[in-house]
Amino acid sequence: MGFDLNNWYNEKRQGDIILEYAGSISSDVISNTLAEFESKINMSEDLKRVRKKVYNVLVECLQNLYHHVDEPPENVELDEKDKYGAVILTRDGTFFRISTGNFIKKDKINSIKDRIDQVNSLSDDEVKILYREILNNSEFSDKGGGGLGILDIVRKTGNKLEYNFFQVDDDYIFYALDVYIS
Repeated sequence: MGFDLNNWYNEKRQGDIILEYAGSISSDVISNTLAEFESKINMSEDLKRVRKKVYNVLVECLQNLYHHVDEPPENVELDEKDKYGAVILTRDGTFFRISTGNFIKKDKINSIKDRIDQVNSLSDDEVKILYREILNNSEFSDKGGGGLGILDIVRKTGNKLEYNFFQVDDDYIFYALDVYIS
């Protein structure tokens, strides 16, 4: 319908690429991606705290991909069709950007949009309070996280999340998320 996965991917490759992956998302892929991050990222002592923050946010982003990905539609040509997801970590001057993208069924848009908009509307203090409330409540979703993923990313970065939904066909959307870490 107009969405071009290659164009999206190339657009997200701006800046110094630290790591990138596009293909089937599995627990092995997550482990390998995190190991690749560890081997590639070399920062001075004063940036170790930033490295830890980037690592922790990358873990959350990869887990979100793993838990919330749908099979891509048949009309999208991919080498690996099973649970396709993409992640690109770049450094651009004073910030890092983690960009993720995956196919979802159209009926999931409202819940994702509402959750991100809700979290983006909160102050830093409100994010911390809600995070503690969810942890203390100990209610976990069928995906295992109790809705903490997006909240935890905002809590760790202190930045609002940027997202887009791109129409793929009548049933599928490509969900793209950008997380900025200063």
